[in-house]
Amino acid sequence: MEALFKPVSGAAAALAALFAPIGPLAGCLMTFIAVDFLTGVAADCAAARRAGRRWYFESRLAWRTVSKAALTITALALLWLMECFLLETPGLSLARLFAGFTCSVELWSFLENASQLADTPVFRWLRRCVRRRIRKEVGDE
Repeated sequence: MEALFKPVSGAAAALAALFAPIGPLAGCLMTFIAVDFLTGVAADCAAARRAGRRWYFESRLAWRTVSKAALTITALALLWLMECFLLETPGLSLARLFAGFTCSVELWSFLENASQLADTPVFRWLRRCVRRRIRKEVGDE
């Protein structure tokens, strides 16, 4: 057992050092996914209450979020590896672009959930504002 400790701990340390630069991106992604999940659950509960039906937590939907988070982190790690070892394009940060896109999608979902939870004009306005901004950036307007 002692003979395996050094190579295994060395390999784990090497992997941690390789992926350390994307730690903040991964944390940001996980935060956005978690906030979207929690507000989605709350919005679903509120919608059920308004419809007069009984609400219950479905674990299969929670597992969808877990698999989404795992696949998102895997994609981020793969893009990071591509940038480090395959691409020689300075200034092109695929990992950051991917993280930004994914966080934008999660923010959009949060705004939808928030507008269901609190039917206030500020969330409806904010959703419209984000929609216009995205269309402007994409060039859809």
